[in-house]
Amino acid sequence: MSEGWKREQEKQQQKTRAGRVFERYVQPCLAELLGSTLFIFAGCVSVVSNAGVPGTMQPALAHGLALAIVIAVFGEISGGHFNPAVSVCVYLTGGMELILLLPYVLAQMFGGMIGAGLVISPSIEYNNVSGAAFSAVKSTEDIGAVTVSEVVMTLFLTMVVSMAAVNGKTRSQFAPFCIGLTVTANILAGGMISGACMNPARAFGPAVVASYWDYHWVYWVGPLAGAMLTVSIVRFLLGDEKTRIIMK
Repeated sequence: MSEGWKREQEKQQQKTRAGRVFERYVQPCLAELLGSTLFIFAGCVSVVSNAGVPGTMQPALAHGLALAIVIAVFGEISGGHFNPAVSVCVYLTGGMELILLLPYVLAQMFGGMIGAGLVISPSIEYNNVSGAAFSAVKSTEDIGAVTVSEVVMTLFLTMVVSMAAVNGKTRSQFAPFCIGLTVTANILAGGMISGACMNPARAFGPAVVASYWDYHWVYWVGPLAGAMLTVSIVRFLLGDEKTRIIMK
């Protein structure tokens, strides 16, 4: 046992400071960049290829399955956020360091642009869906319904993330499946109302690539408001003793 312990100590000592910094700060951001790219690419392709087809089954399954896969693959490295609203929620519920919050959000937004850029096509379908950008708001009359829809769906998503992946009392090994299934359910339920974005990076990438900015702000305000509602519920009511700020 002593020899094994010594070997383990030697291995630990061989890790350089640069290596520790890379694994703690750089690698998670790279995982968020790559995961966001793959997830948003799959989502945008599904929307473009589904152009003109009634219903939202294909985008719902593509987004949900792609998200579940990238969370399962990259979750142990970065936590598997791939969504600025999720990162804000996870930070405010005690699941990540402040120093990583802005780099995560930037990585997710760049990943969104890369993923959407890979979908660029001269096809009629691409133009018909504005490059998979969110275009549910046609006039100011639609803003209320779309925003509320995004708030509620993001509340649902971030609540599942918080309770299944962050909160110690309820953490589950099936978190990737639960999160992906939540996205699928939300798109099936609200896709025809708001597009079921729930993710500012998913909205930002196609907006940049397709230069479609009409009412883009709705897809930041709605998801972030939903995330803040989740933070309030977890911090005051449903969080474990470490997370909850009252009645400890």
